[in-house]
Amino acid sequence: MSQPIKNPETPYPETPSLNDRDILSDALSMEKYLCHSYETAMHEASHDNLYQIIFSQLRNTSKQQRSFYDLHFTHGWYVLTPADSQEIQQVVQQFKDDKQQQLQ
Repeated sequence: MSQPIKNPETPYPETPSLNDRDILSDALSMEKYLCHSYETAMHEASHDNLYQIIFSQLRNTSKQQRSFYDLHFTHGWYVLTPADSQEIQQVVQQFKDDKQQQLQ
């Protein structure tokens, strides 16, 4: 079994008040939501100039979302679990099967 990939956790107060981790988690969630919303708006934009404006906002928001993720990971508040090669092969096979079914 693979070992989790993580940084040492930065302590935070566990109180009813918002702490740094709570605020960062909320900001990360909001940026993910905004990215999704911009993607939808971008794909539905009927005018090229509007498309370009939304696309630019999506890029900026995506960069901000990534910086929030990196900060979360740096503080040890986000843990990654590496997949072993068997899990990866199962997912690859599933995608191949799905693609094959779509072509039929």
